[in-house]
Amino acid sequence: MEYAIEMLNIRKEFPGIVANDNITIQLKKGEIHALLGENGAGKSTLMNVLFGLYQPEKGEIRVKDKNVKITNPNIANELGIGMVHQHFMLVEPFTVTQNIVLGKEPTNKFGRIDIAKARDEIQELSDRYGLKVNPDSKIRDISVGMQQRVEILKTLYRGAEVLIFDEPTAVLTPQEIRELMEIMRSLVKEGKSIILITHKLKEIMDVCDRCTVIRKGKGIGTVNVSETNATELASWMVGREVHFKTEKKEAKPGDHVLQIENLVVRDTRKVDIIKGLNLDVRAGEIVGIAGVDGNGQSELIEAITGLTKIRSGSIKINDREISNLSPRKITESGVGHIPQDRHKYGLVLDYSIGENIVLQTYYKKPYSRAKVLNYKEIFSKAQRLIKEYDVRTPSAYTKARALSGGNQQKAIIGREINRSPDLLIAAQPTRGLDVGAVEFIHQKLIEERDKGKAILLVSFELDEIMNVSDRIAVMFDGRIVANLKPDETNEQELGLLMAGSQGKAGESNHDIQ
Repeated sequence: MEYAIEMLNIRKEFPGIVANDNITIQLKKGEIHALLGENGAGKSTLMNVLFGLYQPEKGEIRVKDKNVKITNPNIANELGIGMVHQHFMLVEPFTVTQNIVLGKEPTNKFGRIDIAKARDEIQELSDRYGLKVNPDSKIRDISVGMQQRVEILKTLYRGAEVLIFDEPTAVLTPQEIRELMEIMRSLVKEGKSIILITHKLKEIMDVCDRCTVIRKGKGIGTVNVSETNATELASWMVGREVHFKTEKKEAKPGDHVLQIENLVVRDTRKVDIIKGLNLDVRAGEIVGIAGVDGNGQSELIEAITGLTKIRSGSIKINDREISNLSPRKITESGVGHIPQDRHKYGLVLDYSIGENIVLQTYYKKPYSRAKVLNYKEIFSKAQRLIKEYDVRTPSAYTKARALSGGNQQKAIIGREINRSPDLLIAAQPTRGLDVGAVEFIHQKLIEERDKGKAILLVSFELDEIMNVSDRIAVMFDGRIVANLKPDETNEQELGLLMAGSQGKAGESNHDIQ
């Protein structure tokens, strides 16, 4: 059989770690092939070898049955290999067209960039693959899902026959995920071949033909998706049985920890995005916010944590007003925050993991004495959390940007949960995590709840909201439109409320005491 791509016995080492230990993956022409593994298993490293960003110590790469040396991404592009990275590589002030042609600009007979020609080509590609991208939009003005489509167009514009998707759904809403799956099917119908790096089992079962599993840098095997199931794949990935349903006792809510009344917040366009919102979270309960992205969830979190000013209303922690205080003062009031954008708000990427783990507490004893950092205590603390939260890193001294997205997330979660704040805001806490890590994090959130802490969970994953929450607050158009108990509703009813429908579930627009 002629494969589109073969990676045979690939070995890739970094100081102190073997990232890929003799891994083999073979991609058939016209298939969607999943590459499944835990956070830090070596998935992205293997694909970065294929894309020419890393050079392997051993092994061979074959394209259409010919041995090739891929020493940089330009050679990968020439061989018809394109990569859609997990963290997009786009210039925000540029238009879609300018971003796509960057480095491969078409010129006219006078040697000048022919932007009109490029625009027409991009429009044609967008129409052919059903991407629905406006070539004239600026990147900063379009959604995350649309930015990802720009990345896909960038690879197609360069003539890619093989597309590598690195955790493409980690930052997408459920609707955008469904649309992306359709785009992938469309690409395969046009003769493209796809490698999908993921640990979302539902997506593999839905869209993939075959799946190669790797664990801790070693190949476990390749299987036809039609001949397996999600439970089996999960156990191969993490090396043990995984429980998808989190066991928890019934909540026993205590006093109010968070109280929000008539909150109004404006967005960057000076338009009200939070419109008189009321919400409360009690000690010893997890309140999940369900809603379609863009209905004010981000602004709500930023208002509570002091990252944005409120226009009017009240936010209280333990009966103390915290509206418009500085982020540090709010943190010291007993608020923890797992941010939905780990790079923008969660980490200083050029600091070590050890330094990132004390970002909230570095100025306190024992991490600081007379305004001098005590690195022995800092890295001792970091080592404990790295071990407890299974952060896969060569050492606590490794820069945060060198870790996989999932391991960056585990470091942030460890930092925030370890502080044991009175209110923990967990925004997309399991984004980018594998099923084993998801199970662990859910258990940690429930442990905090059982210690009498208040948890505000914001997630686009409805199964996560249903599984972990004691109470669900549905958010639509800047307001809480319903408060429901998970065992008295279902995903269909929640979906209707999230879309603004006030059917049967709309009668539940009240507080559950």
